[in-house]
Amino acid sequence: MAQHFLLSTTARTLSLAQVLRLSDQEAYAQFKAIRFAENDGEAFCPKCGGMDLYDLPRRKMWRCKAKECGWQFSVTSGTIFAARKLSVRDILAAIAIFANGAKGISALQLSRDLDVQYKTAFVMAHKLREAMAAGDKGKQVSGEVEVDGMYAGGYVKPANIKALRKDRRLLANQSGKRQSVIVARERNGQTITMVAKSEAEGAVAIHDRIAHGSTVYADEATHWDAFHACFKAKRINHSEAYSTNEACTNMAESFFSRLRRAEVGTHHHIAGPYLASYAAEMDWREDNRRISNGEQFTAIVCSAARHPVSRKWKGYWQRRRA
Repeated sequence: MAQHFLLSTTARTLSLAQVLRLSDQEAYAQFKAIRFAENDGEAFCPKCGGMDLYDLPRRKMWRCKAKECGWQFSVTSGTIFAARKLSVRDILAAIAIFANGAKGISALQLSRDLDVQYKTAFVMAHKLREAMAAGDKGKQVSGEVEVDGMYAGGYVKPANIKALRKDRRLLANQSGKRQSVIVARERNGQTITMVAKSEAEGAVAIHDRIAHGSTVYADEATHWDAFHACFKAKRINHSEAYSTNEACTNMAESFFSRLRRAEVGTHHHIAGPYLASYAAEMDWREDNRRISNGEQFTAIVCSAARHPVSRKWKGYWQRRRA
């Protein structure tokens, strides 16, 4: 019997020890090569694109010689790691830990592994999720596409005494925090996700993310009926079978299984405002599960190094809360 890819040596091309053995200079050179890959690893001004620079070696910075620019920048300026305090090697170590997490990595564990505050690890992980999710913007899925929805959050704990328990199926007895994660997944292809207040609302939003001419597989929920007008749609009644020769949504359910395992086994609780970020992370992990962890590490570093400054996460804990 052939060995599963994830158990083979080809799936393990990077270890945390390799990153931690890098000197500060080696880690800096590695990040610089990825950050300025478009110019063969040679620095250029992120603001104007100029390549005529003053080198400031003691501060590991450059200044653009263009009179109309004159911007002073470092290897992380203009990236999602702008205004960093961690060393480049610690950033690469954080990405290696993040990439190696089969079900993701919690901010608490990341803070312990890096010996940094929880707040630092929390923001670092969310910056990586934002960079990873950027690749899904405007992306469409096509071919044979499975769609489905999953409800998350809004748990209402039942009362201890049976006589005091309320029917949690009624809207009046719910917390109002429950949201739906909608997934559209190509068979043996790409995945896109979004978060909506309800599955019906998400079905409307994800309609435009599926390319014309695709075959859509869905369950019997009525909000998927509208897809028959634009796509060849095949339905599966889950009260009768999970899969038939005609239709199934097992690939979509597989994604939800990964997301549930991440929530239950790693994070334990995902707050509503961040649900879309965690869904996008699991979407990325699912799409890249068949490449080695070294390739995953490089892909995350590339995404983060080329992603602009995060307006959501830069200075997140310093903002005055309303």
